[in-house]
Amino acid sequence: MHSEKLPAKKLSLPVIVSVLLTLIPLVTTSIATAWAVSNEPVLRSWPVEHWILVTVGLTIASAIALTPPTFLALVFGYFLGWLALPLLFGLNIGAIAIVFGMSRFLQPDVVRHHLIRIYPKVSGLLKKFHQNELRLIFFTKLSPVLPFAVTNLFFAMAGARFRQVLAGGTLGMIPRTILAVWAGKEAQNIAYLLDHPNEGLWTKVIIILLIIISSVGIGYFFRDKKHV
Repeated sequence: MHSEKLPAKKLSLPVIVSVLLTLIPLVTTSIATAWAVSNEPVLRSWPVEHWILVTVGLTIASAIALTPPTFLALVFGYFLGWLALPLLFGLNIGAIAIVFGMSRFLQPDVVRHHLIRIYPKVSGLLKKFHQNELRLIFFTKLSPVLPFAVTNLFFAMAGARFRQVLAGGTLGMIPRTILAVWAGKEAQNIAYLLDHPNEGLWTKVIIILLIIISSVGIGYFFRDKKHV
């Protein structure tokens, strides 16, 4: 009995962290929305240098799930237009790197060892994942509904190679980021934009397509697994 409880205790920290990385953005996004709406004139007056400095801080915030990158893309697009794209791509890359570095404190090797001991089939799944890292990471990041920080943490804990996560994550985030910046750029009112981020027929169509493509790509990975 005692030996069975030990792995659960070891796994509890990553589970708790994952839950927090999912719930915290809901709170911080609400706070940030209220602040952005009430301080629109101030944000309008910011020079590009201010936005660069803010982006550095928000990179850290995004890594720890305080600010979802898609939400930031809406805000940046509203105030900066297409000029926001390089800032947001840099933010995504930096946040992925930070999460990878921080994940070492959660001892991913130890977590995987205990997980495989409890669920032996995980070994085969991880092996298949490592053979298809770039593809699965790309399709996962393509989905607008999967939390940014949680997926980064999952890949780090699964033992994905940093270059693969960086490449797949960046490529997968490009369509989502461009769509959000475009929506922000075309918006006439920031309050309405942040309350209705997916307003417009074409926005809804593209989001649905991204979800479908992402789901098919991820599903193909699991279908392949059955034939291993």
